[in-house]
Amino acid sequence: MTADVRVVVVTYNSEGFLGPFLDSVAESSQREIAITVSDNGSRDGSLAIAEGRPGVTVLRNGANLGYGSAANRGAAGAAEEWLVIANPDVRLTPDCLDTLLEAAERWPTAGVLGPGILTPEGELYPSARLLPSLRRGVGHATLGWVWPSNPWSTAYRNDRGEPREGVVGWLSGSFMVVHRAAFEAVGGFDEGFFMYFEDVDLCDRLGRQGWTSVYVPQAKVLHVGGHSTTKDPASADLMARTHHRSAYRYLSGRYAGPARAPLRWAIGAGLTVRYGLSRVVAAVAHTAVPTRRIRPTRIDGGA
Repeated sequence: MTADVRVVVVTYNSEGFLGPFLDSVAESSQREIAITVSDNGSRDGSLAIAEGRPGVTVLRNGANLGYGSAANRGAAGAAEEWLVIANPDVRLTPDCLDTLLEAAERWPTAGVLGPGILTPEGELYPSARLLPSLRRGVGHATLGWVWPSNPWSTAYRNDRGEPREGVVGWLSGSFMVVHRAAFEAVGGFDEGFFMYFEDVDLCDRLGRQGWTSVYVPQAKVLHVGGHSTTKDPASADLMARTHHRSAYRYLSGRYAGPARAPLRWAIGAGLTVRYGLSRVVAAVAHTAVPTRRIRPTRIDGGA
């Protein structure tokens, strides 16, 4: 059978998560699914788990190319209408993928669709947000770590009321369904982002081309989160530094030109200060804690 969907999962020492992810994909849809494991130089048993599975292709990148670059390589040459870009530390609920693709029929301009993302505790992660603006960004960056429910963070994170299906600014790249033609039209992920903000940038560029990002909270996945980047303090610091650099790359690109040079300098200075603070106050680097309480939902066998 010809596959309708190609799942691209980016791995990096993901041995403890890849098997359950692949199993959950098979239960998430009645469609024919092709899977590409785009591996960024794993040194554990990740590839042994993937190799030999029906419908799974392993792409060995040989080194850690970053998330967007590996996803682009996994999507290259795909013929399927829909691409799923995912972290391996995600578990799909039964019929999750079918629910997302049914929503795509209701939203013909959808370039990206994203599910409700649950924490292991069953809380709803704020994964569907507005595009960053200076006012919201300053409020969120300075207050989000100490006052998560402040009005700037709440607005940016779309964290009010019951979660509803509809158009948002951007969706988390930990799991997104992307229209392949739209993805190819904008050149895929910007490979200048090693990690972080590549999803914000992709949704922004798609929006500029007339495509929408659609949140579908009735489809749900469980995300354990950050398994390959938090094993030691040095790795956590590297990821915090990368996050702030990516934030600057995104924001400075939206305020280009000589006249806006002072604004770019101010953005860079503010992010540098915030990164320095994150090295001594761990909460600064983790401002996206859930604040919206919903009826707890668990996935059997979750972490």
